[in-house]
Formats: sequence, structure tokens, C-alpha cells
Amino acid sequence: MVFVALVTLLILCQYVVFMGLCGKARAECGLLAPAVVGDESFERAYRVQMNTLEQMVITIPAMWICANFFMPVVAAILGLAFVIGRILYRMSYVKDPASRGPGMMIGFLANIGLLLCGFWGVATRF
Repeated sequence: MVFVALVTLLILCQYVVFMGLCGKARAECGLLAPAVVGDESFERAYRVQMNTLEQMVITIPAMWICANFFMPVVAAILGLAFVIGRILYRMSYVKDPASRGPGMMIGFLANIGLLLCGFWGVATRF
């Protein structure tokens, strides 16, 4: 379970970095809060941050359910895949949103794997 906790911390740290990069993009373009539109580079950074937050709502609970009812090592590996997918997603999205697909799919498939393993682990406990 220690690896699942470590990956959870990595996911949270990654999100803090994405928040900082979003704030930096806001400052660089001079877009005043609460506006979230008006500068494409900020909008890309903002969408990366928000999309990551939206995915974390699935990833973190699913990872812990998978770890508790299936296999902690599988949960940690899939959680790490999510982190890697988010890195690729961010790198591609800020360059060209149309190129975000591979990073998005890595994270998506990691989440599907976590959910399926979690469901399997819970179902076999009945």
C-alpha cells in the first residue's frame, strides 16, 4: 500500500504543479481573475489543470479501491500510468490541443483499468 500512497502523493503534487503553471500563464498574459477566456495560452493551461482535476475524481478513489480489493501493485502501476499520461497530455495540449490524444488515452485507459480491477476485486468478495 505504500506504493499506492506514493503514487497518490505524486498525483497531488502533479496537480499542484499544474495549478502553478496555470497561474504563471495567467500572470504572463495579464488576464485578470475571474476571467478564464481571452488568451489562448492561458486557456490551454487552464484546461489542462481543470481536466486533470476532473480525472483525479475518478483516479484517486478507483486506485485505492483497486489496491484494497484487487492488488496494490496493479493499482500503483495504473496510477503511475495516469501520471505519465497527464504529463504527455499537458506537453501536447499546450503546444496544440489537437495533439492531446495519446496522453489523454493513457490516462483514460489507466482509469478504466483501475475501475475494472476495482469492480472485479469488490465483486469477488461477495
